[in-house]
Amino acid sequence: MPIYEYQCASCGHQLEAIQKFSDAPLVDCPSCKSAQLKKMLSVPGFRLKGGGWYETDFKTGTKKNLASGDNAPACASGGCGGACAADK
Repeated sequence: MPIYEYQCASCGHQLEAIQKFSDAPLVDCPSCKSAQLKKMLSVPGFRLKGGGWYETDFKTGTKKNLASGDNAPACASGGCGGACAADK
């Protein structure tokens, strides 16, 4: 489902909302309660639910089941040069 960003023209409050494509845009600001909420132009974001189509349909060979933790991530093998957040 897409993640939309909104900003209130009245008070400047910003928020993100997960909505279906068919849902009507939000208009009421949760902060100041005015009907001045406008959808912002931003980088598209979306969330995939469940096991995921990528995991089951497009991974091949040793790349399968990375989510289950069977394979070590690149940072554990030193592939990221210590820049990985997991190394800190």
